[in-house]
Amino acid sequence: IFLAAQDAGGTDRSLADQLGSEILERLKKQYGRLSQVTSAEIGDMVERVLLEKSHYKTAKAYILNREKKRQVESAKHALGVHDEVGLTLNALTVAKEKYILKDESGEVAETVGEMFARTAKFLASCEKKDKKVWQDKFEMVMRELRFMPGGRTLANSGTPNNQLANCFVMPMPDDIEGIFESLKESSILKKYGGGVGFTFGHIRPKDDAVSTTSGAACGPVALMQLINDASDIYLQAGKRRSGNMVSIPVSHPDIIDFIHCKESGLNLPHINYSIALTHKFMEAAKNNAEWELINPRTGQVTSRVSARGILEEAARMAWKNGDPGLIFVDEINKYNPTPHVGVLETVNLCGEQPLLSYEACNLGSINLAVHVSGTNGDSRVDWDRLKESVEIAVRMLDDVVSVCEYPLKKVAEVVRGNRKIGLGVMGWADMLVKLHIPYNSKEALELAEKVMSFVQKNGWETSAKLGREKGSFPNFKGSLWQKRGYKHFRNATVTTIAPTGTISMMANASGGIEPHFALAYYRKSMGQYTLPEVNADLVRAIKHVNGLYSPELMDEIARLGSIQHIEAIPKEIRDVFITAMDLTASEHVAMLAAFQKYTDNAVSKTINLPNSATVDDVLDVFYLASDLNCKGITVYRDGSRDVQVLNVGKSDSQKVSKSAIQQVSKPVSQKQNDLGMECPNCGGKLVREEGCKKCYSCGFAVCG
Repeated sequence: IFLAAQDAGGTDRSLADQLGSEILERLKKQYGRLSQVTSAEIGDMVERVLLEKSHYKTAKAYILNREKKRQVESAKHALGVHDEVGLTLNALTVAKEKYILKDESGEVAETVGEMFARTAKFLASCEKKDKKVWQDKFEMVMRELRFMPGGRTLANSGTPNNQLANCFVMPMPDDIEGIFESLKESSILKKYGGGVGFTFGHIRPKDDAVSTTSGAACGPVALMQLINDASDIYLQAGKRRSGNMVSIPVSHPDIIDFIHCKESGLNLPHINYSIALTHKFMEAAKNNAEWELINPRTGQVTSRVSARGILEEAARMAWKNGDPGLIFVDEINKYNPTPHVGVLETVNLCGEQPLLSYEACNLGSINLAVHVSGTNGDSRVDWDRLKESVEIAVRMLDDVVSVCEYPLKKVAEVVRGNRKIGLGVMGWADMLVKLHIPYNSKEALELAEKVMSFVQKNGWETSAKLGREKGSFPNFKGSLWQKRGYKHFRNATVTTIAPTGTISMMANASGGIEPHFALAYYRKSMGQYTLPEVNADLVRAIKHVNGLYSPELMDEIARLGSIQHIEAIPKEIRDVFITAMDLTASEHVAMLAAFQKYTDNAVSKTINLPNSATVDDVLDVFYLASDLNCKGITVYRDGSRDVQVLNVGKSDSQKVSKSAIQQVSKPVSQKQNDLGMECPNCGGKLVREEGCKKCYSCGFAVCG
């Protein structure tokens, strides 16, 4: 009742309590035993009393809230999935589409709880001691939304397709037999639901000599089209989306053609591409020095060009459409845990996981938002709960390595030789909001380092414990861990920060370490109108300010997605509830670097830039990422790709700040990238961007 009163502008909690007491007495009188009263009957009684007492505005708010809840319950019922866990409508929609088992006729064959139980039971099946104990703990952290394993793990555990890894890296040799063998093997991996990364650093440049035929080589760029077309076959066949990451060393003679590959008439929707840079190159670019391009076949220098010119061309293309990204391979190999096994040359589809050829990594993320205790001014990180979640999650991911049935024998050998796992986090923006810490503050950066160092430290301790219990990874001898003084270590890597995509929706959490994309948006309802969906934490904060809340304000927030322009909202609230486009590029990079400092592998995070950003701004981001020891960087300038969204609307009565984000109600153009699919979060259009599906209405994304 008080929540409805707040919606109507009321502030008297005691009056709400009085009305509640009267309603309780009436229910006792009418029904006798309260255990026999349904929630619908209680709701009807509340409405009746509010109207009788002339609390018309509160009654209206209560009725509207009931209707919204009814619509959500109706929508959940229509999905046909029994949810004993209590997922949100978004999460249930994703669960049905991606993870819930179906029978041969396509009908739902399990409940949400059974999905988690199936996953937990299969992962714990390799435990030799306390199998049921670990099964229960695995199920607990998923049901409580504390931790979610990768999507393939949820979808395939305990099924005939026990391939649980989301990402792989494959070699690309410099001969026709090797190229098509790699194409065949990568196609098999994609068939089972994996995205694949390649390095084209060993491919001879275009027009280079081919001795066996006296012909000329096609070069790396032409091979990208081949990889893309093979992926298209799986998409057309109705299989899971097939994505690729292609990287090339900055010293390759075809580097300029590679940078401009998507301007050369090629259609490469299933390919992300990145340049592998070294510290030496970045220094040359800063000093405007020459850079040698080297034929990988002969090892000979083919030409000398401007290092800065190469980086500027990369910045220009990234400014134009978001590609290429950068991979800092020296920084990656500085922390390569198994240098005696091989050099890390490229990364997975979304860039967070450097891998050797034929290697895969099994990822999962802890939901930081549910590791906050207390409320309002007493909120704090629940370190004990977080420690427990880390310990369970590390064991869980290690078990994924053990039970996963890899499609290729070579992949199984390499993966189990290193047993890499990638434990990350999601819900970071939600945690900051609950702690009343602005995303772009010094306090947030300090907490980022504290949280991730805590996750890493406890993850390492758990891996060392598992090494003593089950044995170290086979390539432990000669590894970085042995050099650090460890006697046992189970996993060559422990931590990774992925973009999370659908698993963050499952956990009702913000994605990865990203800020909120939008604080509100319009969701398509089951009727003929749309409802504003406003961040629940923001709604609570606004309701604590007497007289501020109103349906009109909620509608305005949903229309614009940001609150920075609304001066009626107190500054302390506006400071905390920041969106991606409210931040400067340097603030984005600083957060990435803070998490990277305590992450074994890499961090996937988008650096959002306003449409007004220049090529020099992108160049500055590249230099800053290198200076802050990031392992990779990706930028996206608002409006730089085919799909555009409406700009911020302005009101005569309200001042709009320069940093207010674009309106996120609906895309105004779909063009060739429109997938013709609805976003499971808001009903907007999903579009394909470099192998990922994204929604520019609400920020939903699924990659990897």
